[in-house]
Amino acid sequence: MRSVGVLGAGRIGSAIIRALKSCTPDLEVYASGRSEETLSRALRFGAKVSRDNAYVVRNSDLVIVSVKPYHFLDVYNQVPADFWSGKLVVSVMAGVRLETLSRVLQGAKVFRAMPNINTLVSKSATAIATNNSNSEDRSLVESVFRCFGSVYWVPEEYLDIWTSLVGSGPAFMAEIIDGLVLGAVSSGMTRDIAYKATLDMIEGTVKLLRELGTHPIEIRDEVTTPSGTTIQGLKILESKGIKAGLMEVVETSFRRSREIGIEIDNSIKAKISH
Repeated sequence: MRSVGVLGAGRIGSAIIRALKSCTPDLEVYASGRSEETLSRALRFGAKVSRDNAYVVRNSDLVIVSVKPYHFLDVYNQVPADFWSGKLVVSVMAGVRLETLSRVLQGAKVFRAMPNINTLVSKSATAIATNNSNSEDRSLVESVFRCFGSVYWVPEEYLDIWTSLVGSGPAFMAEIIDGLVLGAVSSGMTRDIAYKATLDMIEGTVKLLRELGTHPIEIRDEVTTPSGTTIQGLKILESKGIKAGLMEVVETSFRRSREIGIEIDNSIKAKISH
């Protein structure tokens, strides 16, 4: 694979470009955008830029569609149908199903990918779904997305759950972190020290869980001593129903993700039929 195109070099699109050029400097990256700011940013990151989506598709072996879902058909209408034939096309648009992508982009080999905002620091966890069983195609797609984090191959029906857990997850974690920090501030510590220490603590806990391969409950029990500080804190977590609340957060976000996906996909299908 010699070239990758990014249709829609917005925040996530530009982060993808930067990660790709850092990971594989010799890779040709083409990018399109609607604004001068978007194009200038993509150019700074090393992409060849254009407002012409057809130019990007024509010159790319693999195309990442990173536009808003409601701009998808505009992009399609700007690109001659035969330009898509035989291309590897990866959609990072929320909601647009593989079946719909295949109908619109006839002849393309389609994939769906769900990265998250951590793409900005090349630490995304990305889910990829496809009906394509070709191992070479899958390997090429995976190699691209591994440039900015970890990759998980999942059934398409998991993507709405993934969106709620991993896509929205950084926002949920940010709230939890802020709550812990505010607790330390309320107890008399400066925010700067509390914030940095909390990030270090979370990073260390994640590393511990990965390296030990244990269930989180085992770490909890290791830290908890009879009549100590941790058990008192855990008692508050239990009384406030924090764990049940977190479960409900993911479940509620999943239901909304699924609703939005259905709305988006139905809207595109309706426009196709007209």
